[in-house]
Amino acid sequence: MRLLIVGTLKGQLTTATKIAMDKGASVTHADTVEQALAVLRSGRGADLLMVDVAIDIRELVKRLEAEHIHAPIVACGVTTDARAAVNAIHAGAKEYIPLPPDADMIAAVLAAVADDTRDMIWRDDTMARVVELAQRVAASDASVLITGESGTGKEVLARFLHSRSQRTKKPFISVNCAAIPENLLESELFGHEKGAFTGALARRIGKFEEANGGTLLLDEISEMDVRLQAKLLRAIQERLIDRVGGTRPVPVDIRIIATSNRNLVDAVREGAFREDLLFRLNVVNLKLPPLRDRPADIIELSRHFSKKYAEANGLPLRPLSRDAERALTTNRWPGNVRELENTIHRAVLLSTGTEIGVDGLLAPDGARLDQARGTGAAAHAAMAAEQVTRNLVGRTVAEVERDLILETLKHCLGNRTHAANILGISIRTLRNKLNEYAADGTPIPPAGGPEFRGAAA
Repeated sequence: MRLLIVGTLKGQLTTATKIAMDKGASVTHADTVEQALAVLRSGRGADLLMVDVAIDIRELVKRLEAEHIHAPIVACGVTTDARAAVNAIHAGAKEYIPLPPDADMIAAVLAAVADDTRDMIWRDDTMARVVELAQRVAASDASVLITGESGTGKEVLARFLHSRSQRTKKPFISVNCAAIPENLLESELFGHEKGAFTGALARRIGKFEEANGGTLLLDEISEMDVRLQAKLLRAIQERLIDRVGGTRPVPVDIRIIATSNRNLVDAVREGAFREDLLFRLNVVNLKLPPLRDRPADIIELSRHFSKKYAEANGLPLRPLSRDAERALTTNRWPGNVRELENTIHRAVLLSTGTEIGVDGLLAPDGARLDQARGTGAAAHAAMAAEQVTRNLVGRTVAEVERDLILETLKHCLGNRTHAANILGISIRTLRNKLNEYAADGTPIPPAGGPEFRGAAA
C-alpha cells in the first residue's frame, strides 16, 4: 500500500515510517498540506494519509474534497490528549493513534484502513478450478474480466492476479465505477489539466497514470456511461490516454482487470455496454461461483474469519461446533463471502462458551441464522431445486429429454404405459425414443424390473 505522512511530530513519524515500510508500505513524506496536495496531484497517490494532529485536518479534508481526491486520514499525536483525538475524528480523520507508535497498532491501522489483508482462501473444488485458471493467466498481460455475484470476492481475486504477475512490485489501483458520479469518473480515470472545468484548481493525474507499470482494476465496469466507454476502449487499444482539458496524449503501460456482477452480454444486447469493449476486456473470463455452490469454502472461510477476529479483538480462539458448521453450510448466503465474514465477526464477539455454537450465529436482524433463513426441509428442498436447475445449464434439449424419459421409466420400474402417462406422450412415441437411445448404446430399463439392458422392449 502507499502511505503519505504529513507533518513532522518531533521526529516520531520517522519511527512510524520505518514500521510501515517493514510492513510492506511505500512511504512518501510531506511537511505541509500544500506539499501533500502536490504529491496527490502528481500521480504518486496514497492509499492512506497519516497526519500530524497539529495540522488543520478539517482544512485538509476540505481541500481534498474540493479536488475530488479520496484518501482516508489517520491523525497522529505525541500525547494521548482525548480532546485532540475527538477533534481530529470530528474533522474527518478515520482514526487517531498516539506516538511514539506501537508496531502492532501501526500494522492494525494499515490493515484496517487500507483493507489490504484480504487473503485468497479456498478449499472447494469448484473454486479451485477458478484459482488454477487465475494462476495460469496471472503472469501474462492479458485483460481479465472477473464476474460473479456481489460479495463473492472479485477484488480479492484481482489482487491475487496482481500479486502473481510480473507487475507485482508496481501499483495496484482500484476504481469503483459505480461509486463515483458519472461527471467525475472521467477525471478520476484520466486526470485533468488546470482550469479544465470548474474546480480544476491544478493539474491532477488520473488513475491510469497512477497505475502506470502496474494493474488497474475497474470495479463494477457495467455501471460506466457508454460515452466514457469509448474513451476507455481507445486507452486499452492504444495505451494512450487524454487528460480532461489536455492537448496531447499520454502513454501508459498497465494491465486492465475489470469486474461486474451483471451479465455484460445482456448489457450489450440492451445497448448499455459496448460490444467491442467487452471483447477487449474479456480476453480471459474468471467466473466466481456464489458461496452456496462452494460448501467446502464456507467452513474454511469461517475458520479463517474466526481466527482473524479473535486475534484482532484479543479474544480466545473458539472452534465451530458441528451444529454451527451445519447451519453455515445450509444457509443460502445471498451476500456471499462478505455476509459470511460479518456473521462470523458477530459470532466471535458474542460467543462466551468453549466453542462457537449455532446460537452465536446471528442474522443482521438478531435472529438465529438457522431460524432466520430456514435450514430445515424447505431450505434443503430449495437447494435441491437449485441444484437441478444448475444441472440443466449447458445441456441440449435432447439430452435433458433423454434423462427425463429414462428417470421416469426407472421410477415406474420399467412400465412403459405408466411412464408414458406421466410424461404426457403416447406409448408409441416412448417406444420410438427408447429404440433411438438403445441404438446409441444407452442402457434402457427392462420392462420387468429395475435392471438395465442394452435394447428397448
